[in-house]
Amino acid sequence: MSETSPFAPRTSKAEIEEGLGLAPKFDSKGLIPCIASDVESGEVLMFAYMNRESLALTLSTGEAHYWSRSRGELWHKGASSGHTQQVIELRVDCDQDVVWIKVQAAGPACHVGYRSCFYRVAERDEDGALRLAMTEASKAFDPSEVYGDK
Repeated sequence: MSETSPFAPRTSKAEIEEGLGLAPKFDSKGLIPCIASDVESGEVLMFAYMNRESLALTLSTGEAHYWSRSRGELWHKGASSGHTQQVIELRVDCDQDVVWIKVQAAGPACHVGYRSCFYRVAERDEDGALRLAMTEASKAFDPSEVYGDK
């Protein structure tokens, strides 16, 4: 690791796949996919991207930080909603090109109001047509009360 980066250099394939240095592979836009799941239930709560800064902040603060592609800025999860995510464990996949964080969530993950961003399932109706069905009976909070009307 260098003084300017908390991450190890990406060296050999063997070192990346089986070594002990954290050497994340960011894409051409400087991003890495991140999956966040509930530490107790294992439920997938959300998917977002991280950049170098947000991953480093996540590791140093113990709270999830992401990169908002739509806003083009760093995003501390829960900064406006209070629905922070305390990171209990951070893992990378074999190629170190995906991050998985297990979190203790201080509230719902989804900005739409549901506990998880994955609140719909694809299924076929009796006529064989594909449709989405809700997996959560109701919203956990009213987004307009938390974020205002956007």
